[in-house]
Amino acid sequence: MRVMVVADEEDKRIYDYFKKERVEGVELIISCGDLKSNYLDFLVSMVNVPLIYVHGNHDDNLLKNPPPGDCIEDTVFEYNGYRFFGLGGSMRYRKDGKCMYTEKQMRMRATKAVPKIYMKRGIDVLVTHAPAKGYGDLEDIPHQGFDTFNYIMQRYRPSYMFHGHVHANYGRNIKIFQEHESGTKIVNAYGYQILDLPPLGRIS
Repeated sequence: MRVMVVADEEDKRIYDYFKKERVEGVELIISCGDLKSNYLDFLVSMVNVPLIYVHGNHDDNLLKNPPPGDCIEDTVFEYNGYRFFGLGGSMRYRKDGKCMYTEKQMRMRATKAVPKIYMKRGIDVLVTHAPAKGYGDLEDIPHQGFDTFNYIMQRYRPSYMFHGHVHANYGRNIKIFQEHESGTKIVNAYGYQILDLPPLGRIS
């Protein structure tokens, strides 16, 4: 299944210079956060496929003005047989951020979702805003990754983890594609990426 994964920045290649052939074959849009509702609305209209999303640390307004799609925070959303588990938000760096969490709070969110994961017999894609600790995160508190995500990848071994938050223009060493020690392929979706998910090989 071909997916379009977006995060953080309204990409001019899509927004100002949209070409249908650039998104040919895309079946699902996945937002990893920090994008305005009207931009996501534009993508849904132009690509003409469903949207699933999690919140970024700057998405307090999105809570009041949600885009035309399915928020998959703290749940497992199934589409065309693929199971997407969403945990948005960043590391807490101020008290009033509605989409910010301590490590302990993120771990609690993941723990509460365990029954949903078991009901779906696992997950195929982990969708987050922040990166996993040690995999593309930075040293400053706002951009530190969550160790909870490492635990999830080790335990459930999803094929992919999609995240945003760490912009590609933050420095030369920002990695867009990585592989976790569990075998999960990690993709930083800053701007946008179009990816072909591998065929489902599990026994349903």
